[in-house]
Amino acid sequence: MEFTWNRHHILALSDWISQEYDAVLQTASSFREVLSRRTKKVPALQGQVVTNLFFEPSTRTRSSFELAAKRLSADILNFSPGSSSLTKGETILDTAKTYLAMGTDIMVIRHQQAGVPNAIAQEMDRLNTGVSVFNAGDGQHEHPSQGLLDLFTITSLLDPENPRLELLKGKKIAIVGDILHSRVARSNIWSLTASGAEVHLAGPPTLVPKLFGEMGNSSGAGKLVLHWDIEPALQDADFVMTLRLQKERMTAHLLPSLREYHQRYGITRDRLKLCHKDVKVLHPGPVNRGVEIDSDLMDDPALSLISEQVTNGVAVRMALLYLIGNLKN
Repeated sequence: MEFTWNRHHILALSDWISQEYDAVLQTASSFREVLSRRTKKVPALQGQVVTNLFFEPSTRTRSSFELAAKRLSADILNFSPGSSSLTKGETILDTAKTYLAMGTDIMVIRHQQAGVPNAIAQEMDRLNTGVSVFNAGDGQHEHPSQGLLDLFTITSLLDPENPRLELLKGKKIAIVGDILHSRVARSNIWSLTASGAEVHLAGPPTLVPKLFGEMGNSSGAGKLVLHWDIEPALQDADFVMTLRLQKERMTAHLLPSLREYHQRYGITRDRLKLCHKDVKVLHPGPVNRGVEIDSDLMDDPALSLISEQVTNGVAVRMALLYLIGNLKN
């Protein structure tokens, strides 16, 4: 049966169904082909306005969304909190309404507090504006586009012509590091368990609390396992995702030292020998070289998918903007 996309906002992956994942993967695959052409632009969102409301610093995500919108021929507005009326006491909702009055069709929102994109989406719906809201990362909640580009990177490696969710069924994926503060980990847990993958979380007890064992998409028959030692998580893993230590979000003394963290949980060539022989490594960036992962591993194309993640981010965000933007036509 043909699947029709009808999701107006993209705020989290916790309630996604398999057909939605596959729609994004297939659409991203077609846009990746577009990006390989000499002329990389398509008129899919011509006449629509995409506003990037980034209340928190970002390099990759903001640039990726901006480029994705430009490749779809949308008009782009960029918001910078340091030079905005927020410094004069304007509220976040007032800021959003200012851009609404300028004719915004899609708002891409990043905020250090969980729930801000959801609150703006509710206000846009209450006002019956027709504006779509895209969560580009909110606090310790979710980062759906990063979860989807990670999913696309892995599935398109397994089948470049037809990336799809079912390819991950039974695959073992280790997510190592600062799970507690990571919105990326949360989005990946939802998407990977929906695929039927075995997801193994590993890190210090202070950064991998027991409550994470209750997460995961039960309908996908995936498995979620917690480890406080790295070795069982890496054993026979097909993919290893290592996460940045988010020191800016750590309010308590959660680690003895970065050196000790690397000794116990850092990804090294020796540790990767525990994994499947064709293991690949991912990292959402930015990377603390020599802390979460040995520097030379990052730059090894035989092992690292990090540059592919960045490239695929544009195709996936084009797919997402296209899918919600086309609901307006």
